[in-house]
Amino acid sequence: MARPRIKDVARHAGVSEKTVSNVINDYAHVSDRTRQVVREAIEHLGYRVNLAGRHLRKGRTGIIALVVPELDIPYFAELTRHVIREAEQRSLTVLIHQSGADRAHELAALAGFGSTFVDGIILSPLALTADDLRDRTGFPPTVLLGELLEEGADHVAIDNEGAAREATRHLIGLGRRTILAVGGRDDSGLGTAEARTRGYRAALAEAGIAYDPAALLPVDSFRMPDGARAVARAFEEGARPDALLCLNDQLALGALRALHERGVSVPEDVAVIGFDDVEGGRFSVPTLSTVAPDKAAVAKVAVQLLQHRIEEATAPDGAVSGVQAPQDRIVAHRLVLRESTAGHARR
Repeated sequence: MARPRIKDVARHAGVSEKTVSNVINDYAHVSDRTRQVVREAIEHLGYRVNLAGRHLRKGRTGIIALVVPELDIPYFAELTRHVIREAEQRSLTVLIHQSGADRAHELAALAGFGSTFVDGIILSPLALTADDLRDRTGFPPTVLLGELLEEGADHVAIDNEGAAREATRHLIGLGRRTILAVGGRDDSGLGTAEARTRGYRAALAEAGIAYDPAALLPVDSFRMPDGARAVARAFEEGARPDALLCLNDQLALGALRALHERGVSVPEDVAVIGFDDVEGGRFSVPTLSTVAPDKAAVAKVAVQLLQHRIEEATAPDGAVSGVQAPQDRIVAHRLVLRESTAGHARR
């Protein structure tokens, strides 16, 4: 049986092909009655919109790329799910690419993978520099995620510095004074870890707690084994913290394991808080307090911005007036208090 076409829908509904097209494209000037008749005809015949043809007529492929450092990091896996869901609502297909935080891979993504098969890129860069991002002439429209911000590029992030300051203040409010930052880094850089370290130090300063560089526990990567190793090493070297600010939930879950192996009670002896609100933290023992970015909002804003830039880039000359300036969008976060910190204050 042949696949139904627009003219079949028009004949069944008793309207013109143009009217069917207007209903499919959700034009406002179609009457409610006509819209209903056309939709019933579409449903009855099983007509499906040829999205590829629609996109190609507009000079697009309908494909966007999402480029993240590591797909098996739960935060990025959860964010990817939200991006796919948001894109589907806009008839867009998402190509997923893992960069491995490798500069060459991130540069290739920024250049559209040397091809024209993607209309635009949502990129979470870790290895790129501001210089890499400065000249994107001829590259596809791009929206950046995270801390690496460059003038002229759309950007979506949470307030990482403010969030870390809020989380550290919570620990201090519990009476904790010896707070180690697992994954903390020299705060002069541009990355997410550096921003969160700045927030940590700001909260200590507000409370009159002296900053000790030894309180930063470096890690090779932001995974559970790295968090466990960093905390184990600190205890072996004589550290006796009463709280841990972990710069993501994976580090925090590893830290919980290391504390358990040493007979350290959480939160009675050491309070622990993470970042990202990944699913595993809701099932750990104890459950994990965390900073929860609004991942659905990050995805929605990023896809919206990218779609707008794609429309600007592919519109006929003169069809778009008043091109919007690059957007720096900060998405909400919240502090989620669970068993690893809540209700165990020291005086």
